[in-house]
Amino acid sequence: MKKPLVGTFLALTLLGAGAAPAFAVAAADQAPAGTATAFRTAASPAVKAVDFAGTVALSNCSGSVVRTPASEPDDPALVLSNGHCIESGFPAAGEVIVDQPSSRSFSLLNSAGSRVATLRAGKIAYATMTDTDVSLYQLTRTYAQIQSSYGIKALELNAAHPVQGAAIKVVSGYWKRIYSCSIDGFAYRLKEGEWTWKDSVRYTSSCNTIGGTSGSPVIDNATGTVVAVNNTGNEDGQRCTDNNPCEVDENGRVTVRQGINYGQETYGIVPCVGPDSKIDLGRAGCTLPKP
Repeated sequence: MKKPLVGTFLALTLLGAGAAPAFAVAAADQAPAGTATAFRTAASPAVKAVDFAGTVALSNCSGSVVRTPASEPDDPALVLSNGHCIESGFPAAGEVIVDQPSSRSFSLLNSAGSRVATLRAGKIAYATMTDTDVSLYQLTRTYAQIQSSYGIKALELNAAHPVQGAAIKVVSGYWKRIYSCSIDGFAYRLKEGEWTWKDSVRYTSSCNTIGGTSGSPVIDNATGTVVAVNNTGNEDGQRCTDNNPCEVDENGRVTVRQGINYGQETYGIVPCVGPDSKIDLGRAGCTLPKP
């Protein structure tokens, strides 16, 4: 996982992009980045301008104010980050947190990366490190209130699976830095320590994210929408250990890609968000892990 930062510099586990654990598995071999599972080939239409507007800085990670295509202006706003970034520490494998009170604060950034406001959570609406590495905080202010006060719109979650080859940007509110690369492919399973993630996004090597970038939105250049949340990378070439995730294919074959970073897809969140930003795990199409 991209290390969340504690105090001023490094801290817990997790790699530069977000936090993701690794898992131990059978025989592994070194493989160059780029030999991934193919999905669809991305066309490259017009590029949307990507900046820091709508991103946030947490005390130890990055994040963003997000909405679904169906969100209403008067719905409470949601902040997206990693499950490993929540204030209570890493959720255990199999653990799912729903509607946990929280008063966490977030620094809201404008397009230039300057802090324009402090937003506050009312609760952790959802968090887990099982199958994915995601947290969703429900704020005490609505999308309309944030836009009216600061002129900043929430980033929209794309409801479709991301596309191999698509140009992306990883936007870190913590470091106020934007990484540019492409989606290299998808890992059937990504294992790190005690955690396992499904269908993870693998970046090309130029997204060399560092600690504190955990939770950053991964934005598709063509649409300007969020397709993943940054969370981990293999630091030392080790196999399936903390800070050294490995890929496991459908046949159990393990591949280690030192220096390559990953994110977790976010399209699966969209069906789970109901009216008033309520996370409803029983909604049609919602496949997020349940408690």
